[in-house]
Amino acid sequence: MVIYAAHLGLTTYQEALQIQYAVHAHCLRTGQNVLLLTEHFPILTLGYRRLQEQVRGSSVLLAEQGLAVVETERGGGATYHGPGQLVAYPIFSSLLRRVGVRQFVEHLETMLCRVSQAFGVSAVRRPGFPGAWVESRKLGAVGVTIRRGVSLHGCALNVNLDLRPFSYIIPCGLTDVIITSLRQETGAMLTMSEVEACMRLECAAGFAATLQEMPDEWCSTERKTRPGALDHD
Repeated sequence: MVIYAAHLGLTTYQEALQIQYAVHAHCLRTGQNVLLLTEHFPILTLGYRRLQEQVRGSSVLLAEQGLAVVETERGGGATYHGPGQLVAYPIFSSLLRRVGVRQFVEHLETMLCRVSQAFGVSAVRRPGFPGAWVESRKLGAVGVTIRRGVSLHGCALNVNLDLRPFSYIIPCGLTDVIITSLRQETGAMLTMSEVEACMRLECAAGFAATLQEMPDEWCSTERKTRPGALDHD
């Protein structure tokens, strides 16, 4: 099978969401599988349960920090996206059917861990606590939605991310969690292009697929989805 990959660069959350919807519509029609890779401008997002109590800062404080709060349809709780965090949106159809939803999420967690290990950070999965972990520190998160047998949303790996905005939320609803990054763990500023290249390779290896570049025209239309999600964050 083939995974079609696309580098979106630095995007707003809504911009990337509209691209996801367009690609989802394409994959729903064709059974194909797409991996979108991006970094977001600073944003706080909530999972489909929309637990506002996971936001610690007032609307005035968040506005002063340039942070908006967006309610999403993915699973999980509150999280932060910003430059220096690699976000991967696997919009999978035939590959999702082949592995099943639970194993799909586990593959994403394993992918985050293997990318981290490639840069000298011993990240692992923790049963019952989705994501990628370095001991008790959370390095990456997973939050997905399944619509008509095709996945939306995905996972994020903290690379050179400014971690301070996480103080304005209860990350993923875990009150005592420490958020970390590859830079925090290694003391080195990593090249995002190198991490992205590794992410592509580990995604293909994990799903036993080959990689090709996604044609631009696949994200030329928009499609809206309905609320509700699988709870994986």
